[in-house]
This record gives sequence, C-alpha cells and structure tokens, in this order.
Amino acid sequence: MAGVQTAVALREQGYDGPVTLLGAEPHQPYDRPPLSKAVLLGKAEDSAFEVDFDGLRIDLRLGVEVTGLRAGAREVDTEAGPVPYEVLVLATGAVPLTLPGTEGVPGVHLLRTLDDAARLRPVLAAAPEVVVVGAGWIGAEFATAAREAGCAVTVVEAADRVLAGALPAEVAEPMARWYAEAGATLLTGARVAGITEGRVLLADGRELPAGAVVVGIGARPATDWLAGSGVELGPDGSVTADGYLRTSLPGVYAVGDCSSFPSARYGARLLVHHWDNALQGPRAVAANVLAGEPVRAYDPVPYFWSEQFGRFVQYAGHHGGADTLLWRGDPADAAWSVCWLRGGVLAAVLAVGRPRDLAQGRKLIETGAPVDPAKVADPAIPLKSALA
Repeated sequence: MAGVQTAVALREQGYDGPVTLLGAEPHQPYDRPPLSKAVLLGKAEDSAFEVDFDGLRIDLRLGVEVTGLRAGAREVDTEAGPVPYEVLVLATGAVPLTLPGTEGVPGVHLLRTLDDAARLRPVLAAAPEVVVVGAGWIGAEFATAAREAGCAVTVVEAADRVLAGALPAEVAEPMARWYAEAGATLLTGARVAGITEGRVLLADGRELPAGAVVVGIGARPATDWLAGSGVELGPDGSVTADGYLRTSLPGVYAVGDCSSFPSARYGARLLVHHWDNALQGPRAVAANVLAGEPVRAYDPVPYFWSEQFGRFVQYAGHHGGADTLLWRGDPADAAWSVCWLRGGVLAAVLAVGRPRDLAQGRKLIETGAPVDPAKVADPAIPLKSALA
C-alpha cells in the first residue's frame, strides 16, 4: 500500500522522472484488509489495486527482494543485482511475529500476505476446529471469518484481556463478550507452551484440539535488511523518520508500517501499523521529494477500523497521555463510543457502530478545540456540538 501510493502520488503531484517500484512478492500489488475478510472466505480471488502502472510509467518489478542498502553508492542490493537510486523511499511494511518453536509445524498459519490467505482458504472451507493465538485486532477478525465459515473457534490470549496492547481494560472488557456471542471460546491468561500437529499445549497443562492454528500476536517492522546501512532504527525496529518522513540518510525517506515519526500533536513518536497511515504518508513524501526540501510535515490523526463479530469498530487519534475517559452510550448496547480528553481537548475516539461520532470526533481532534466534557459524554449531543 505505502509503496504503491508513493509512486502514484509522485505522478499525481507532477513528478516526471523515472519511478521504479520493487516488490518481493510475485503478485500484483494488493490491498491487505480484504485478506481477513472477502479473500479468506472465497468471496474474492484477490484484492489487487486498480492502478495502471504502465500508463503512469511506473517500472513495477515483482518478485525482487531487496537485501541491502549501500548509501555511499546510492544503490540497493537485490538478488537480481544492484538497483541505483537518486531518491529512495523505504516502504517495506511489517512482518508478523511467530511463536518460537512453531516454524515448520504442520497446520500452523500466519495471516499477512495473499499467499497466507490462499493457504488458509481451503482450510476454513473444511471447517476444522481452529485455535487462534492472540486476541488482538487480527485475531478477532480471523475468528469472525472462521465462525462465518462454520469452524469451531477457540481464541487463546496470554494477557488477561483482549486487545491488551491497544486499549485500557475497561474499554476492552465489553468487547470480550463479543466472542461468546459469536459462538467462539475465549481463553485469557492462557500461554501457549507448544504446538504439535493437531494440538495446542497450554502452559497450565491443558491441551486444545486444533485442525488449524492461526497465530496473530502482532507484527514488527520489516527492517532487518537495513542492518549496517546507516539508517537509524528505533528500539522497536522501526526506521526513525523525522517530521517530514526523512531518514538519517540523505535522499532516503520511510513511510508506512516500517517507519515511526514524531507527532507534535501528541508529543510522542508514533509507529502506526494501519492502512490509513500507508495511504496518507506517501502524499507527504511525494511533496517533499518533488520540492527537494522539507515542505510538508507529517502529523496525522491516526485512524483505523476493524470489522469483527458483526460490528464496525473505528478508532481515531492516540489516547496515550489522555487524562479523561468518557463513555457515549451503554457498552451493553449495539452502538457506543469512548472519548479520551487531554487538557480539555479531544485526543482520541473509539466508535462501535457510531460512524458519525468517529467522523466528527476526528475533525475535533484535528482542530484541537477545547470541548465540554458533559456534552461529550451525552450520546444524544453530536460531537461536533460539544465545543466548550
């Protein structure tokens, strides 16, 4: 997503020079969100972007894995030989985390690529007993698809709650109930000790039958190939970009899942592994590349969505550092929202089945205008009318 959008944005903004787009996968560039939904369930064969690469004069090279960067020579190394650059944009995304000791175990799957979805589709069609490791966003989405396919589903989470790394306990608690409502079994505080073919072994001695195991425990930036290149990496492995998405090397930018950036809005460095970041960041990169100097800072209101258990969940902002949490509606109902304030200003909003709250809340976050907490907490009052 980030690489394609960067190439397209360069053309849209008037860049007329050569553009080369390298991709390790052999497939036409594709969108990832449908992989855990339509593609996985056989409702779509793929999710290729509708981009006329030839018409845009983008030199698309598929099945070309980049193995190193030599800044002095202004080249990237590939198995097919070095590729020179004048400006380089790193858009290598992220790779899913694996459970140690499960590599090569039959029946263990990840869900990140089109090939992953293709391997899982016939598995789901056979409707086996499925164990999902990880109750985060991807685990919930896969569990949703597996239940729709008729599979018996058990979700195993090492933390004491769902979405432990993403949301506070009080917000995640009502979302945990969705699993049982959908007919899935949720086991929290359950660590996986090992996986053998057809069985998942838990640290407390329990054994779970598993015709298939899907691991969804997070992802890390795909930056190992940058070792020794001079590109500065953060403790989380992300490329440490500046406010204009420039890296520590001249002429080298980074965008999307592989890159973190400083947010003046939130006073923190953000690593955002979501679709909207891979859409918006490239526009800033393209503007800065064309200008040959930093002209467009990148400080978005992060946004993502998730479809799970018949619900449309949306989130905008960043609630780290917030000092006030307000509910809009009853979490026992089908639709509700949560708002986070920091210093009387809306910092983030989570909306379940309330898209207007999300859209209006996102605009409030962008403006940074003070809001009235009492109005924010009243679900009958539109958020756009909650100004102080």
